[in-house]
Amino acid sequence: MRRDKKKKGKKFGSQNKLSLFKKPDIRFKRSCPLSAKGAPAIDYKNIRLLRKYVSDNKKIMPSRITSVSQNKQRKLSLAIKRAQFLGLI
Repeated sequence: MRRDKKKKGKKFGSQNKLSLFKKPDIRFKRSCPLSAKGAPAIDYKNIRLLRKYVSDNKKIMPSRITSVSQNKQRKLSLAIKRAQFLGLI
């Protein structure tokens, strides 16, 4: 009997008041713009491409904003740092 009472108190779903404030479980997956067919190669000399992924304060934009894949984000940040060191950006 006690076990049944404990389970009744722990209800999840539409009856829970906090469910109104939760984010929906559905997420839209965006594809990586640098992994698509015909995408430009990531290189420290390609200044036009690198400027798209650098903010006004010369900081690297996070991948959650630019929707770049994890592997390409690493290559992109390395290329940006090289270009900054050489004074190209």
